[in-house]
This record gives sequence, C-alpha cells and structure tokens, in this order.
Amino acid sequence: MEATRQITAKVPGTAVLMLTMFEDDATVYTAMQAGARGYLLKDVEQDELVAAVRAVAAGQVIFGPAVAGRVLAQLGQGPAAEVPFPELTEREREILELLASGLRTAAIAERLFLSPKTVSNHMTAIFAKLRVTDRAAAIVRAREGGLGRG
Repeated sequence: MEATRQITAKVPGTAVLMLTMFEDDATVYTAMQAGARGYLLKDVEQDELVAAVRAVAAGQVIFGPAVAGRVLAQLGQGPAAEVPFPELTEREREILELLASGLRTAAIAERLFLSPKTVSNHMTAIFAKLRVTDRAAAIVRAREGGLGRG
C-alpha cells in the first residue's frame, strides 16, 4: 500500500494494479485510497491479468469478480461503516484490539490460538502500519481509534 501511495504521489497518473491474496474489504478500500486503479486476486487467469493490465493502463478501474461483487454490495448498502485503521488486516485489528484491552503477547496468542511468535510478527506489522515504535504508542493510537474499550 505504501509503495502505491509513493508511486502515485511521485508520478501522478501512474496506473497501479494490485495483485494480491487479500480480499477483505479493508484491504481493498486501503488499496483504492492509496491510488490503485485495479485489484485482482492472485488466482486470476493469465489472460484476465493481461486484459486487466491493459484496461488499467487505459484508465479503467478493474476489480476481480469476488471483490467486485462485494464492492457493489457495499455501494448498495449505502455508506459503509468506517473501519478503524483500514490499513490493517482483520487479524491485525483483532490483535490491536486485544493489545489495547491490556492483554500481553502470550495472552493474545492463547486467546487467538496462535503462537506468541506469530502474534509478535503481527505486532511488528501493526507498528509499521501505524507508524509507532512501541506497544504503548500502539495502545494510545488504538484507543484514540475506539479500540480496547469493550
């Protein structure tokens, strides 16, 4: 996402097509906010990928079928509820919520049936995405965003 932001900021008009395995709404939303003109899942057929690259380069906006259906469903529902920290994955938001609730790494791991190392890896990604350097700063940001209160 950050690369897309930087590319489109430094070279306006650049067509960015995201090719990813993440199809959650928050990631799609963040990619489009970052300046992507297309969003496809990695299981796309080769001919569809080539067509999408050409379409995005020509100024069109492209979504893969699974993503397009959900985007259209969201548009039909009216304004979507704002997701705190849309740059985070659903799992990262879940971990941040538990962190903001006061749980330590081992307790978060136990609650989510993950290893402490996996939770630590997620926290590293959370810190980078939120641009914070430690747990305390992450907790402050999370609580400012409405997490950790329930």
